[in-house]
Amino acid sequence: MSENGIGKSVKRREDKRFITGKGKYTDDVRMENQAYAAFVRSPHAHAKVTGIDSSEALAQDGVIAVLTGPELVGDGIGNIITGWAITSKDGTPMKVGAWSALATETVRYVGDAVAVVIAETRQGARNAAEMVDVAYDELPAVARGDKALEPGAPTLHDCAPDNMIFDWEIGDEAATDAALANAATVVELDLVNNRLAPNPMEPRSAVAVYDEAEEHYTLYTTSQNPHVARLVLSAFYQVAPEHKLRVIAPDVGGGFGSKIYIYPEEIVCLWASMKTGRSVKWTSDRNEAFMTDAHGRDHVTHARMGFDAEGHITGFKVDTVANLGAYCSLFATATPTYLYATLLSGQYNIPAIYGNVKAAYTNTVPVDAYRGAGRPEATYLVERMMTTAARQMGVDETELRRKNFIQSFPHQTPVIMCYDAGDFAGNLDKAMAAADVAGFPQRRAAAESRGKLRGLGYSSYIEACGIAPSKAVGSLGAGVGLWESAEVRVNPVGTIEILTGSHSHGQGHETTFAQIVAEKFDLPIENISIVHGDTDKVQFGMGTYGSRSGAVGMSAIVKAMDKVEAKVKKIAAHQLEAAEDDIVIEGGQVKVAGTDKALGWHEIGLAAYTAHNLPDGMEPGLKETAFYDPANFTFPAGTYICEVEVDPDTGVTEIVQFTAADDFGTIINPMIVEGQVHGGVAQGIGQALLEQVVYDEDGQLLTGSYMDYCMPRADDVPFYTIEHNKTVCPGNPLGMKGCGEAGAIGTPPAVINAITDAIGTNDLSMPATPLKVWQAIQKTRAPMAAE
Repeated sequence: MSENGIGKSVKRREDKRFITGKGKYTDDVRMENQAYAAFVRSPHAHAKVTGIDSSEALAQDGVIAVLTGPELVGDGIGNIITGWAITSKDGTPMKVGAWSALATETVRYVGDAVAVVIAETRQGARNAAEMVDVAYDELPAVARGDKALEPGAPTLHDCAPDNMIFDWEIGDEAATDAALANAATVVELDLVNNRLAPNPMEPRSAVAVYDEAEEHYTLYTTSQNPHVARLVLSAFYQVAPEHKLRVIAPDVGGGFGSKIYIYPEEIVCLWASMKTGRSVKWTSDRNEAFMTDAHGRDHVTHARMGFDAEGHITGFKVDTVANLGAYCSLFATATPTYLYATLLSGQYNIPAIYGNVKAAYTNTVPVDAYRGAGRPEATYLVERMMTTAARQMGVDETELRRKNFIQSFPHQTPVIMCYDAGDFAGNLDKAMAAADVAGFPQRRAAAESRGKLRGLGYSSYIEACGIAPSKAVGSLGAGVGLWESAEVRVNPVGTIEILTGSHSHGQGHETTFAQIVAEKFDLPIENISIVHGDTDKVQFGMGTYGSRSGAVGMSAIVKAMDKVEAKVKKIAAHQLEAAEDDIVIEGGQVKVAGTDKALGWHEIGLAAYTAHNLPDGMEPGLKETAFYDPANFTFPAGTYICEVEVDPDTGVTEIVQFTAADDFGTIINPMIVEGQVHGGVAQGIGQALLEQVVYDEDGQLLTGSYMDYCMPRADDVPFYTIEHNKTVCPGNPLGMKGCGEAGAIGTPPAVINAITDAIGTNDLSMPATPLKVWQAIQKTRAPMAAE
């Protein structure tokens, strides 16, 4: 219908303010009586706090207050919670250590906050923070998850003397062991999924405002889900009653999962505003971000996969240690369990799967969901196993994948998920054609003539998005439902406001959400506005993560629009003296089909609000709300093919071609979807080749700046070929699956499989830096040199 509707590459409406510097981010907020916060952070990974002397700091000009952990606890501010309860395989609950927003007795990672300075200027607060004298009694530390579970490792929390948060399992261990025992071929791998720092363009920031007259709090913050922030701040941290707290997330410059959570700084700023009677502002710098933003990944895994004589997978057994850092963050416990192990079937028909996940405390920054959240870890494992198996058995890896692809749907895996739709072989076909796999041998020979090593790597990923039915996640331990809300307001002049509980931090919601409205009512997109990110404007919502904004957020809008459409048709039928079934909406009018009888859309809006001529018993106005609870996860899937060229003398890897063939179901805006894939692939390349958070054995952060943590730059990423292979998701009204995380999920194994194909050895870990690649090449040459 609409020229700007579903399937059209409409330019992002929000980009005008972003690219002209007119965006309004949290750090742009200025209050009249604004003061600034600076945190006093532990330089030790593990220590007892034995004293805090703030006298020198308080003596500085412009310093308003120095506040500490005991004061915060004394005012009744609660500990930071985790939102997903995991039960160990022996039936015991997970062991959650206390996490105060300001440490009271013990610090457990470098950067753990022990005090906050409030001052008239930002620099004054920072200078004074350096003058706060904290006495520490240093304790032994442990930084690796597997080392933390060894006997005698330093204990972080009394409730978990062995540092074990939970020992969780999924699947049938006996059946899987039997399948492996009877397999013709068993493939084994030990893999590490490297720890990552999320690094959104906008650092975290908070501005807290306490109105003493109203006893009301307002928090401006960089949040992916402001309503959940308000919920936990009121219900669990006791900062303020929910009706006395407003949370606003204005423009947010990227999140990638790291802005889902409530961090200590937001809690402390709200409390400090009340204590000092001043608005309090804090904005992280990059060093603080590396020290305090939740990290991602950090798995150590041993896996075994069995095959029969014909190459069919018979069983898959996985043992993983997940490092969750010093405390359990909001979604931390769900990431290595229900977001990881439930995807161990990949795209394959595997009759027996067993996964065991042990989660460990360490003296490092807490680990939580980062773009993909569990799905990248599962895909990396499954797809490295498939390529390794093909090499071990001497068969073509594409044919091994085809032989094991799930062919019919719905398909129930042994690890909870029921895949509803897909065309896995079609994804592979599209990718291979676009990547010109048939011409690869010639390209490899040409590279060899130039002294270079060329390799091809595959990754056939699947992910679970649109999380998920509230009843289902509740039964698995989730602390909240995962529905979404929407409100559609048709104003008296016919313009439309959409209030959504989803939140945009780079996804283009102000464009794509308006497109589905334009499609439904055949209206100019300029007449539609999208409202989000303010708990005083939108009743409630669950926010944006897990690629749920389309499949869940837009579905709620569709439900609300259906209610508006029904009322519009009733009004038009009444005024035009026609049957409701004969009313159609098109061209900015509400018409009687097959006649010239029509009302303008604006006339319908005015009629609803003047209420002079409505059907008997109809309420005035034209505003409808809806809550949408998904019937199932959605399952985006695809095949990525990476082609690399490696310089054997330096180990430098160049990605010369990258092809992504994705099945995202219905696509609202192809341009925005391709942008999401581009960004995700760039992050996946970063993990595969460049990025890794590193701590020494004493818990000191060695990668605390961009001098030491290498992000992908323009010359590290190629131009991509993007293909789409659509199968409609049957579980939501738009048939959408989600696209935001796919690139980060499918890319790392494709890159590593390509490099190992080029250099002729499977022994290579992420990030595949030039040094690692060069060393791997030398190992393959060592036997030749000996001869």
